[in-house]
Amino acid sequence: MFRRHPLLTLATVLYLGAVGLLTLGPQPTGMVRASPVGWLLELFQRHAATAWITYPTVEFAANAVMFLPIGVFFVLLFGRRLWWFAALMGSALSASIEFAQLFIPGRVSDLRDLISNSFGALLGVLLALVLTAPAARRRGTMARAA
Repeated sequence: MFRRHPLLTLATVLYLGAVGLLTLGPQPTGMVRASPVGWLLELFQRHAATAWITYPTVEFAANAVMFLPIGVFFVLLFGRRLWWFAALMGSALSASIEFAQLFIPGRVSDLRDLISNSFGALLGVLLALVLTAPAARRRGTMARAA
């Protein structure tokens, strides 16, 4: 599997490394308020229509978006038939990160992160299945014609 897709494997490993740095490295503290995200959140809080956009909401969405490519990469590496395994591995990766964060000073392990990461990986799996469906259909049609 990894020999057939060396560039995909490399991209997956590099992306997983970036996720590892973000989730297991030192966490900057007190930077949200002085960042563009902090300024935007303050702006959103001033208006009733966008007051629902809070830091926990943004964090949940960001975690889901961060794990979406993992679901895509895993489906492409493992194959469409193992979509369930790709989703399971995305959740297992998130659980591993949350477990490791228990032992890293300054990091906080949170069940909401596990849920949002797993949700993002599942969305990635679904996206990969949708995007690869036409090619899978063509392969199925060609196999029946042969």
